[in-house]
Amino acid sequence: MSTNNLLVELFVEELPPKALKKLGEAFASALAASLKKDGLAVDNATVTAYASPRRLAAHVTGVLAVAADKPVVQKLMPVAVGLDAAGNATPALLKKLAALGADPAAVATLRRENDGKADILFYDSQAKGATLTEGLQKAVEAALAALPIPKVMTYQLADGWNTVNFVRPAHALVALHGSEVVPVAVLGLQAGNTTKGHRFEAAVESVVIADADSYASTMLKDGSVIASFAERRAEIARQLEAAAANAGGKPIEDDALLDEVTALVERPNVLIGQFEEEFLAVPQECLILTMKANQKYFPLLDAAGKLTNKFLVVSNISPTDASAIVQGNERVVRPRLADAKFFFDQDRKKSLESRVIGLSKVVYHNKLGTQGERVQRVAAIARAIAEQLGGGELVQHAEQAAVLAKADLLTDMVGEFPELQGIMGRYYAQHDGLNGDVADAIEDHYKPRFAGDSLPRGRVGTVVALADKLETLVGMFGIGQIPTGDKDPFALRRHALGVIRMLAEGNLDLGLNSLLTVANGAFASIDDFQPAEAALADFVYDRLAGSLREQGYTAQEVDAVVSQRPQRLGDIPKRLAAVRAFSALPEAAALAAANKRVGNILKKVDNPVEAVVDNALLKEAAEVALHDALVDVVPRADAAFVTGDYTESLSALAALRAPVDAFFDGVMVNADDPALRANRLGLLAKLHAAMNQVADLSKLSA
Repeated sequence: MSTNNLLVELFVEELPPKALKKLGEAFASALAASLKKDGLAVDNATVTAYASPRRLAAHVTGVLAVAADKPVVQKLMPVAVGLDAAGNATPALLKKLAALGADPAAVATLRRENDGKADILFYDSQAKGATLTEGLQKAVEAALAALPIPKVMTYQLADGWNTVNFVRPAHALVALHGSEVVPVAVLGLQAGNTTKGHRFEAAVESVVIADADSYASTMLKDGSVIASFAERRAEIARQLEAAAANAGGKPIEDDALLDEVTALVERPNVLIGQFEEEFLAVPQECLILTMKANQKYFPLLDAAGKLTNKFLVVSNISPTDASAIVQGNERVVRPRLADAKFFFDQDRKKSLESRVIGLSKVVYHNKLGTQGERVQRVAAIARAIAEQLGGGELVQHAEQAAVLAKADLLTDMVGEFPELQGIMGRYYAQHDGLNGDVADAIEDHYKPRFAGDSLPRGRVGTVVALADKLETLVGMFGIGQIPTGDKDPFALRRHALGVIRMLAEGNLDLGLNSLLTVANGAFASIDDFQPAEAALADFVYDRLAGSLREQGYTAQEVDAVVSQRPQRLGDIPKRLAAVRAFSALPEAAALAAANKRVGNILKKVDNPVEAVVDNALLKEAAEVALHDALVDVVPRADAAFVTGDYTESLSALAALRAPVDAFFDGVMVNADDPALRANRLGLLAKLHAAMNQVADLSKLSA
């Protein structure tokens, strides 16, 4: 059957910019999926999404006017129920056929098939394929219903009586199969072939789309609109780079801002503006944030990454003389920068230390007290961690940074721009003349803020960041605020990954359980707090396992190491490398299987088995050989383990394969003699301990 390409466009009022990209992709994919499901689009159809501030559109290749007929198999009833002894149809069968629209003559065409229990009657027929009008009507309705709309509007249609719900009022619908209009209707609109172009710069009042394939070119030529989100984004990026080069700088990189600006304009035109150099005395993070968040400008940086007094504006119009646009944007941004300068100047009139007392009036959590109380807990945890890592000056600086870390929450600048918390604290600490490590730690204690973010830049920052995240984790678990499913309002998964990264990548000589114990101790005065160390440890190790799998380690390798709950997370990369090297040894599979067998035997014993062996009770040659092998191998494996050479520690175990195999072939562990049985279990316990220092090798068994 012949196919043609399809174009559907919904013309609306300005859509929410932060949602536009997802709306466009969702509309196109849902529309195409529905058409494919109904057999109206070929399986390899190409789907192109279009999205601009005032339109959602989709172009689908290989669309049929009428779908092919589909075979329908209808299971009826057992033969014994549908046919009498003479082979004639029973009333039940005739009634069933009538309900399906078949006449009694269809009885002769019924097919019999045994389902394993009885012969069943089946009715085979052909269902007429859907027409494009039918299928597209359903597809458009389904696509609109499935849109990830942030907030729905209710508005009145032109008839003055009816209302509809949609993200924004819709004004036109285009549906073209080739050059033919498909007569569908949604949101009170009848499909046609006309739409509107750019609000100000369209070449014609109404843009006529001749056929589906000419949509993008016609919108550009007659509508002055780059309909493709991706193409418009690329054009903005190109213009930003060109304008920045002309101004001797480079635009700040921000994919989210670029997406948002792409969703605000249909015909981008990048212009250069500037502001007074006196504003550069304000920390550049403040200026950059206000320009990006409030004005959607792209600040210009110099070659060293320092902010200049120039910025780029992405305009939606392209007048011959753009000076009025530039001057207007410069006039608008000036009060924003003046506010930032005012906040900065006012904040520096009070020291961070003087603000700390005010945290006692800021509620942190109704069960965990104020920010002031929280700061004291973080400081206590930081002090304990610093003592473990070296004491002395580190303790002093870590405690000071922890006490001051949240003080900038009470500044005007952070009140206006919460994203600057920590960053402004560092600037104000420097202004107060505090130690550089303390100032850096005030900013860095929030790190890592997200996946891939940098870690704190020094030991003081690391200590305070660990303390802050541990306080949050322990506190929330202690009041039962444990993440479930997708719900994680306190970002505990992110905090756990931050702790993991700092301990592992920093190779810190700190045990996880001891850290949790220290953090739990800081909550002794909280009435509603119930220690949940075990549950929190499980949570952290689960996050660790997931992170390691994402890094490319196999599930078996990760399980082998993480199941042993290593306390020093900095050792985990070496343990994983050792497990991978061990897995490549020819003896690995047999030893992993043996280790699993040993573990199962020991689990069945009622009381814990001590790894103690009485040489006098070693009767069989195979158990003597295994004991001798352990006497030889274990000291070498232990010595390598103590020095952190985990690969060598596991490699030494390869010598145990032959004596282990011989032991299981020739020795009855559960001997009738209780003394012999206990001694052999002790031998296995010694073997098990030797084989599971670095990792649980049984996890490598298939």
